[in-house]
Amino acid sequence: MNKLTLRQTLIPLITIAIICFLWFGPIRISYIENVIISILIIIANYIEYKGKPFSALGFQREKFTFKNIFVLAPLVALGLFVFYVFALVPGITKLTGVPIDYSSFDQLKGNLPACLIALLIVWASAGFGEEIIFRGYFMRQFVKFFGESKVSIVLNIVLLACFFGFMHSYQGITGQLVAGTVGALLALIFYLRKYDLWFIVAVHGFFDTIALICIYFGLV
Repeated sequence: MNKLTLRQTLIPLITIAIICFLWFGPIRISYIENVIISILIIIANYIEYKGKPFSALGFQREKFTFKNIFVLAPLVALGLFVFYVFALVPGITKLTGVPIDYSSFDQLKGNLPACLIALLIVWASAGFGEEIIFRGYFMRQFVKFFGESKVSIVLNIVLLACFFGFMHSYQGITGQLVAGTVGALLALIFYLRKYDLWFIVAVHGFFDTIALICIYFGLV
């Protein structure tokens, strides 16, 4: 375990406790939940890292390039989506015997205004929100506390993937396993990209964009 100051220990513990209260407490704030939590994390990082909250999450200015964000990230997202549709979902569905529950997206089929609103929500709540929370904060904090040994990185990815899958319980057991696997792949990409959060936000956002297009046309 790395040697940490009291501030570096207490601030993330308090922040994670507040996040858990927002997720599992009596107050439900629906679609803006992850946005609020992301703002909380930025404030916590501002205090912990003395005014440098974004770089601590992995928002690296030098890696925010047209090629990375608008060429490589969409290609990775497309490849991940093809794997998702033709291998991951069928494989896990066969394993569980339960089809993935997409019923919460039924209202989006053929509904362009709803899809456009959903597109804004998924980029804010999932693309930025989930990636700031799970990869930028949870994963980076795990590294801060437990280092980057091979065992630590594997545990980091696996444990957070399990939690990421658990948070998608509205999609049923198959959806949870699928989401957990996708979360693990996103975490692996984040690690291999040297914690480039801009890239992983773009991958997640474009992945969800492709999914929304398919939902709109009734392809899933």
